[in-house]
Amino acid sequence: MILKFNKTYFTFALLLLVIETLIAIYLKTGFIRYTFGDFLSVILLYCFFKSFLKINHFKLGATVLIIAFLIEFAQYFNLLKLLNLEDHKLLTIILGSTFQVGDLVAYTFGIITVLIIEQLNSKPHELY
Repeated sequence: MILKFNKTYFTFALLLLVIETLIAIYLKTGFIRYTFGDFLSVILLYCFFKSFLKINHFKLGATVLIIAFLIEFAQYFNLLKLLNLEDHKLLTIILGSTFQVGDLVAYTFGIITVLIIEQLNSKPHELY
């Protein structure tokens, strides 16, 4: 893992952040708000980390998926309530508040999508 700024991934991360924000503002229910938003969230995290790190895409994909799963399971165990932080609006937005198995599926498909794209775009001898 090497620290190195990548403008392309940073641009994708910013674009995905804008899309996620628009989804959050304008769509209050439905598939795009919940499932597709979760699908995009792991891609956003992946692109953000890849903006600053030169790292194997499989390792980063696994790391992002683990982070997403940990956050989802924190919702299952109501971590914000256990820490008396359930009234903290920003943390509730970032970490969410409701566990859904469907979210785990969306995260998994998001990372699978990223890994397929990365594999298709990588040179045969290139792992970073």
